[in-house]
This record gives sequence, C-alpha cells and structure tokens, in this order.
Amino acid sequence: MQGSIAIDQSPGVQYLLRIGDTCLILGQRIAEWSGHAPILEEDIAMSNMALDLIGQARAVLTHAGQLEGKGHDEDQLAFLRDEKDYRNLTLVELPRGDFAFTVLRNAMVATWMKLLWERLRDSGDAELAGIAGKAIKEARYHQQHAADWVVRLGDGTDESRQRIEKALRELWLYVPELFESDAVDDAAQAQGLGPRWADLREPWLAEMDTILDEATLSRPDETAFRSTGKRGVHTEHMGYILAEMQHLQRAFPGGVW
Repeated sequence: MQGSIAIDQSPGVQYLLRIGDTCLILGQRIAEWSGHAPILEEDIAMSNMALDLIGQARAVLTHAGQLEGKGHDEDQLAFLRDEKDYRNLTLVELPRGDFAFTVLRNAMVATWMKLLWERLRDSGDAELAGIAGKAIKEARYHQQHAADWVVRLGDGTDESRQRIEKALRELWLYVPELFESDAVDDAAQAQGLGPRWADLREPWLAEMDTILDEATLSRPDETAFRSTGKRGVHTEHMGYILAEMQHLQRAFPGGVW
C-alpha cells in the first residue's frame, strides 16, 4: 500500500489547501447524485457541478504543491494524505442527505466560494488570481442553480418546505467555521495572497438572507457549536470519503490508465 505524504505547514500552503480541499470534498459529495437525482436534468447538472469543483480543486492543489516545493502534484495531494492533513470545511464532508439538504448546502458553499473567488482575483499571487478568474464564473452558476431550488422547495409543497427547513437547521450549525480567522488567514492577508475569511461574513449573510427571504425561510440563530474541519479535525464521515477516494491510488501506487 502506498504510504502517506507529509505536508508543509506554512500558512500559504495551508491557505490553499483549505480552498482546494473544500472544492475536492464537495465535488465528491455532489458526484454521489450521479444516477440518483430526482430528474434527468438535475442528474446532468449535479455531475457537471461536481466536475467544476474537481477542476477547481486540481488547479488549487497543483499550485499548493508548487508553492510547497516538495514535488507533490495534484494527485498526491488529493489521494495520499492522512485524514488529519485535509483542511476542508466540515460542511462539505457531511453525508449527501436528501435533495433539499444537497441544494441548500450547494447554495451556502457556492455563495461563499463566489465571494472568495471575487477577492482572490486581486491576489498578489498571479497564478491564484488566474484560477479565481475562471472559477468565479462557475461559482456564480452554482449559486444561481442551487438558490433557484431552495426557493422552489421553500415556497412549494408542505413536504418540500419541511425538508428544506430541516436541512437549514442542520446545516446552519456549521456556518461559523466559514468565517473563523486564524494565523493562516492573517498571514495570507499580510502576504497579499487572499482575504481573511472573517471578511466574507457580512456579504455572505446578506446574499443568503436574500435567498432565504425569497424562499420564505428564516435564518436560524447561531449556536455555540464550532466545527473544526479546516484545522484537520473532522467528523466520522470524512474517513469513509477518503477510503473510497484513495483506494486505487493506495492499492496500486503510481498506477495509470
């Protein structure tokens, strides 16, 4: 079996891993809808959005490997790390859930990613700015697509409303992690790499309030609970994702098609 690689702990690399890993793991979750979506059009849409996110992850992880300078490529970073070395938001590793859970999570993360990519277009890192310039277009589509579904479910049948309200209560617990800043964020801002995530909070809430208002949904109150995925402390669900993702690479080191 292929052993795990050690990861550089420098703030710049960690900042990029937080972005790349969040795209990677959400892409895996959305891909689980392939062949299972409620209508054919959504089956195709979900698959395409998963591919967009995997593409964003590839670009960011490739750049993280270059910045790290240890010769790690996108595949090694995606498939050969231990669980504790992944820096994705906890929100994206939660189980797929039903369709209401999925589209609401997509709306929440796409809104956050759109705001982040917008700011990363002005990054002092030219490569990251270029990645953001392409990714922003995809994030805008993801946000609009998911928001349209949130509105349809919130303002739909009794059943659809119950499901989207349940999803909102469950998912909102993980929102604070999106906007917690730490030394990694401070260093990224000081170096001109990217913004502190806390700076995205107010514009994100404003855009989410617009979506929720149109869906006739109320924003839940924030609780004291704090998730810790971007610091490498994950839920029990993360191990199952990695076991599926990493099996071939671990079992057949260096294997190619």
